[in-house]
Amino acid sequence: MTLTLPRAGAPVAGLRTPPGHRLFACVLALAAALRVLVMLGYDTAQLYWYDSFTYLDTALHLRPQEAFHPAGYSWFLRALSPFHSVEVVVGVQHAMGLGIAVMSYVLLRRWSLPGWGATLATVPVLFAPPFLRLEHAVLSDLQVIFLVMAALLALMWRPAAISTRAAAAAGLLLALAGLTRTAAVPLLGLAALYLLLRRTPWRRVVALVLAGGLPLLAYAGWYAHHHGRFALSGSDGVALWARTMTFADCARIQPPPELAPLCPNGTVVDAASEYVWAPGAAINRLPGGRFAHNDLARSFAVAAITAQPLDYLRAVAADTALAFSWTPVAHPKRVVPAVTFPVGSWTLPEEHALIGKVRAEYDRDIRGMSSVEPYASLLAAYPYPWALHGPLLGVLLVAGGLGVVAGRGRRATLLPWSFAVFLLVAPVAALDFDHRYVLPAVPPACLAAALALRGLAHRMRHSSY
Repeated sequence: MTLTLPRAGAPVAGLRTPPGHRLFACVLALAAALRVLVMLGYDTAQLYWYDSFTYLDTALHLRPQEAFHPAGYSWFLRALSPFHSVEVVVGVQHAMGLGIAVMSYVLLRRWSLPGWGATLATVPVLFAPPFLRLEHAVLSDLQVIFLVMAALLALMWRPAAISTRAAAAAGLLLALAGLTRTAAVPLLGLAALYLLLRRTPWRRVVALVLAGGLPLLAYAGWYAHHHGRFALSGSDGVALWARTMTFADCARIQPPPELAPLCPNGTVVDAASEYVWAPGAAINRLPGGRFAHNDLARSFAVAAITAQPLDYLRAVAADTALAFSWTPVAHPKRVVPAVTFPVGSWTLPEEHALIGKVRAEYDRDIRGMSSVEPYASLLAAYPYPWALHGPLLGVLLVAGGLGVVAGRGRRATLLPWSFAVFLLVAPVAALDFDHRYVLPAVPPACLAAALALRGLAHRMRHSSY
């Protein structure tokens, strides 16, 4: 097979993917074996109170949750409900983790990266313990990553002449990502802006927006039917209010009387997200429960950010910086960062009736998770240094940023890099930092860095002639 390489960052129509996939095949096989070891090393899936059980309950009784979680992940769980097994769920998610790496590799080879470079860009997704632990948990984050990477694949496969069908597919995938976690909704706007900057024909931009916007509008209508409010969730205001509690000063905000009860009341916790749940926090002292005051909370948060924009930006920057720490930072302090694979047993709070309900209806074998020997000891000894988490993410984002500014393939780098930056900062800006919330930013950051470094290398080679 012959291959004519295009200039960096501009694959031509009909470009054939180059051969030489043996290295990636070997790496993928090792990653698959590691996932089999994880399945053997724990006797069931990791379930979290209360997130996992609300996802499972919504899967069984399809109606939108009033508070935090849209129903996208629950639809996935419902599709697997005939198996009545959360172990089947995490088994499929482990396969999806491999699929994320395959999509990254295929796209980078499509853009003419060498096999070793494209393979290297998949290593964090394939081998980092936090990714494998996320795959083994009944949580929505892995699905968001898969959908976002699939959308990038559709948008970048033939970027010089993206088809209407590919644009519509990308829009639908981004809509599904937004219906899995609402923080992903603005990615649809970023994708549309990218196409406009590329001077894409308007029909394709419209296809992206319609394919992405209509499902979101339909879901908002479904939510309004059940909860009387046209929205994707009922917690955005509470989350943003909690974000402002780390800096809000009502002497400067001067809120109107109806918002004054939401001012800081002397309760101090160690992270913004803790204000959502702290019994002494202002919103939890109001009658009717915190989410009954979602609209008031949003109004207060907007007033606080408007009155103290620099304080808000400092709070977001300080918490975002935790993602790049050389050693893992517990934030909040009660949450231990997932550095490697733990050994032990983890019980469920059986006093909650929802656990028994989900157990009876979805999987009768739901229980607390325990590690299984000798596999768990092998996992515990797995050497993956923390430096390949936070510091590496910082390097990847800097490399991608340089590619956007100065690289020959800046157009190729811009979309995944902007996705990575947004996925990193948006959860912090909307609520708080969490090590788990960082993971969706890693695959597009790897993609952007690989494309940027290839473009920079190409530019340096040609400038030396």
